[in-house]
Parts: sequence; structure tokens; C-alpha cells
Amino acid sequence: MNAITKILDTDRYARCVQTSKRVRWDIDEDIIRGRRFEAAHKFLPDGLSLADAFTTLSSDEKRFVSQIQGRTYANVFGLVERFINAKVLELSEDHWFGDQVALEALIRFSDEELKHQALFRRIDQMVGEVLPDGYCFDVDPNAVAQAVLGKSTWAVLALTLDIELFTQLHYRQSIDPDTALSELFKDVFLYHWKEESQHAILDELEWVRHDAGLTAQQRDRAVDELIELVGAVDGILQAQAKVDAGYFAAICGRAVDAAEARAIEAAFLKAYRWQYIQSGAQHPHFGKVLSSLITEDQGQRIQAALATLQ
Repeated sequence: MNAITKILDTDRYARCVQTSKRVRWDIDEDIIRGRRFEAAHKFLPDGLSLADAFTTLSSDEKRFVSQIQGRTYANVFGLVERFINAKVLELSEDHWFGDQVALEALIRFSDEELKHQALFRRIDQMVGEVLPDGYCFDVDPNAVAQAVLGKSTWAVLALTLDIELFTQLHYRQSIDPDTALSELFKDVFLYHWKEESQHAILDELEWVRHDAGLTAQQRDRAVDELIELVGAVDGILQAQAKVDAGYFAAICGRAVDAAEARAIEAAFLKAYRWQYIQSGAQHPHFGKVLSSLITEDQGQRIQAALATLQ
């Protein structure tokens, strides 16, 4: 990394610090503001819940699906931010005796991720107050974090950038434009988006910085580990799709036969794969950064793995 690149990177870290200070928000004062969720509202927009894939359901039932998925959406973000925060704190050590601006940017990143975890725990509790009992998200965030952090830093940063970018895409393209969505739910992800925007910049800076110190062999192994992480994410999604489909069938108020139950579970999984894997993998900026770091053969291996998740 040459001197000019270092200067430019320091400026980007500095701008992230400035943005962090400017957009800083509070869970109660800025987001909740004494409000509650209402069962009459959708929580996730059709573009994320893939409502059209639930072909046997009524409009009211599709709204219920959006609420189930919205609760899972909040829980998944709370889950992934556990390992993201741990990795950011680990990376900050590289700057302890170096670029203090970069160090501040990463410490602010960590502080914001802790706040986001608290926010999503709060949202899960609040949604639980208006939806029927029986919902379950039984995934241990610490166990997941430990498993993810067992992979290389390169692979973890690749997955993290993917997540931070699709968060922004989801808000801008689907959540914000949907006028039928719960205003409280929209505000949760408006404020989340405000801080995630600079997190994505920091993810990229740290990923490229880390990549510069790898050998070709280490990077090749890291590509395989990224593929393994995506497969692990898909395993979580498959399990949650089954649980959420079962919850819907138990609560919807009518009989659901075996064939429809399978179709509903498949629709949940299709939506979850779109939300947490495919929308990020297809993000133009993620593709640009990834392709700048890997070979054509490595890119083909990644694409082949993604093609199995259809």
C-alpha cells in the first residue's frame, strides 16, 4: 500500500467518524418514541417477503407472513451483529499503535453494533406483544459467532460487507417506498441504515487492507471458507423457514394440508435466501470489490456454490 493510498484511506476513516457523530441516534428517543406495533400493518415489504410466492394465501394471511418474517428479520440482524462486532474489535488491535483515526472509526462501529443488538432484542420483544404465542427463533448468537470467527478474517469480512450492503439495498429499494408498511418498523430500519452506511465503508477498507497481506494460497483457502460460511447461513435459513412455516400453519386459523405446508415452507425459504444471500451476492458494489481481490477461477467457484441455493 503506497503513501497516497494510505492518505486516501485515512480520509475515508475520518469521514466515517464524522458521519457517525452526525447521525448518532437513541433507541427510545429517536425510534420507539412511545409507539407500539400494530397487527393491522405489514412489517416487511412484498419485495423482501416475496408475498407473491405464497400462492395459496389470502391477503390477510400474507400480511401475517410479513409479520413473521419481520420478526425473523430483526432476529437475524441481531444474530449476525454479534460476530460482526467481535471481528471489528479484533481488527481494531491492528490500529492501536498506528492510525488513531481508523481506531476511532472502528470503536464507533463496535459501539453502534452493540446498540443495534439491543435494538433488535427490543423489537423482538415488542413484536411478541402483538403476535400470537408460539413464534420461535432458537439460534444461539454466541455459538454462531464462535463458529463464524473460526474462519479466516478474509472470509468473515467478505460476509460482513455483503450483509452491510444488502441492509442498505433492502431499505432503499423495498422498505422505504412501501406505504403500507408499519411506520415504526420503517423507522427501525431507517435509523439502522443511517449507521450501517458507514459500516460498509469500513468493512471494505478493512477487507482490502487485510487482503494485501495474504499469500495467493491463503486467499484461495479463504474463498473456500467464504463458501462454507454461506452454506452455514443457508443451513440456519432452512431451519428457520421450517419453524416459521410451522408457526404460520398453527396460528392461521384454518386447516393446512401437507402439500400446502410444503409449499409455504418452500416460499419462506425462497424469501430468506433472497433476503440474506442472493440480494447481497448480486449487489453491484459487492461484486466489484470481490472481483478485484480474487481470480476468475475463484469467482466461478463462488458462483457455482450460489447456484445450488435456488
